[in-house]
Amino acid sequence: MINYSENAAKQYHTQVGEGDVGRYVLLPGDPKRCAKIAQYFDDPVLIADSREYVTYTGYLDGVKVSVTSTGIGGPSASIAMEELVMAGADTFVRVGTCGGMQLQVKSGDLVIATGAIRMEGTSREYAPIEFPAVPDLGVTNALVEAADAIGYPCHAGVVQCKDAFFGQHAPETKPVSYELLHKWEAWKRLGCLASEMESAALFVVASSLGVRVGSCFLVMANQERAREGLENPVVHDTDSAVRTGVEAVRRLIRADREKGV
Repeated sequence: MINYSENAAKQYHTQVGEGDVGRYVLLPGDPKRCAKIAQYFDDPVLIADSREYVTYTGYLDGVKVSVTSTGIGGPSASIAMEELVMAGADTFVRVGTCGGMQLQVKSGDLVIATGAIRMEGTSREYAPIEFPAVPDLGVTNALVEAADAIGYPCHAGVVQCKDAFFGQHAPETKPVSYELLHKWEAWKRLGCLASEMESAALFVVASSLGVRVGSCFLVMANQERAREGLENPVVHDTDSAVRTGVEAVRRLIRADREKGV
């Protein structure tokens, strides 16, 4: 494959190269969250700032780790994962935000994905639609254990991934409203916990590359609770998801050390 980067030692989009990142990488969407996440590292250093991709590298428990933003949606997230794997990473924890779908999923809660509905386009260029979008079990268990240990309210289950934010929040205005509204009701009846935009792509790309990934989200709000007239504040502080992700990485480091991998 042609390397389009001006520096052949760096990946074109992320501008990271071999040795720049750790084996373990946290993946927020927003580039502005990277510096906040890096504060949890020992000796964090800004490695690259290119397009929507900001990367810091530091240490947790003496092991090199990184954080790289993915931007919004599956296309940019898949590029980040592909290039980070080429730079040496093999374990990923997405820390982001979502909108709740079940009434018990409240603002400020955490959702940890056990699977993702592939209502997006990126994963279709990696696997047939019949292939499930599922995270790594070890990473997922580490996230659940981390949230429980810290004491955050947490839900584990299936999430829905889409490409169009306003297709979720204003579906009645879209020419294909008949499909969007009917499928949304189906996802709710099937117990889908929340909606977001990256995990389906990340899960399928990770399967194709043979690497590990899991996802943890802050619930910003829940439009279904709003429809029912239930309490539904908008929460912006993602620190609970970040702390859960960082603690999960620590647990993975310990588990990998014990296994000698």
